Amino acid sequence: MAVKILVIGGTGRLGRPVVARLRDAGCEVRVLTRHPSDGGDGVEHVAGNLSTGAGLEPAMAGVATVVNCAGSARGDEEMAVKLVRAMARAGKPHLVNISVVGADRVPVRSRVDRAMFGYFAAKLSAERVVASSGLPWTTLRATQFHDAFLLVARQMSKLPVMPVAAGVRFQPVDTGEVAVRVAELALGEPAGLAPEMAGPRVYGMAELLRGYLMVGRRHRLLLPMRMPGGAARALRDGANLAPEGATLGRRTWEEFLADEVGSRPRAARGSVRRPRT
Repeated sequence: MAVKILVIGGTGRLGRPVVARLRDAGCEVRVLTRHPSDGGDGVEHVAGNLSTGAGLEPAMAGVATVVNCAGSARGDEEMAVKLVRAMARAGKPHLVNISVVGADRVPVRSRVDRAMFGYFAAKLSAERVVASSGLPWTTLRATQFHDAFLLVARQMSKLPVMPVAAGVRFQPVDTGEVAVRVAELALGEPAGLAPEMAGPRVYGMAELLRGYLMVGRRHRLLLPMRMPGGAARALRDGANLAPEGATLGRRTWEEFLADEVGSRPRAARGSVRRPRT
């Protein structure tokens, strides 16, 4: 009998390739969505809303695993509470939870920190809800996706001057590679906090933006700005980069840009980061 898996956020950036991977693996996939429709892809879509909790329990009927790909900069803790309560009433299936690298290492205390880096605190709060839920669980922390950086670069390039966070580095990872790992975890046994996942290279923010501008043959002035607050200090110290033992993807920012934007740019100056042994 095929494994039945519910994917929450299955129509989003990460959720779509996760659903595709699980379907191709022979799973019976169900997607929770506010606007269900028959996509003709062999995936069941059911009505529900994680923010309000509506439809959660009916969506979990007969489900062995729940994969939560949904999330936001605010409200993650409340949504996690609604989710784990519904799962407890539905027989305690395995919960696979997505978080962010640095969630436990980027302090978010001040108003400035919350305004700029509230995402880290929201994910950490949700992690704690999951870990204390009594459910069988797995949490995967991943760095920021290539797609997310592309969206930021496109928006920033509309400005005549692009502000750059001075001293801050990133290790962007391919969404499809994260989806492969999420699907593997969903088909496996509960693992608690799984090895974190990041891209193969570390870049300064200016390098990421220059790579995008080069591919698009655009010219913008980059203005370095030193961000205030403890969270920004932690980022400058590399709290958002892959820790020891992390799983590294293969697809680089340059390769992603070549496929998504245009011709391949010159080799990046990002340093290669490998797990320490």
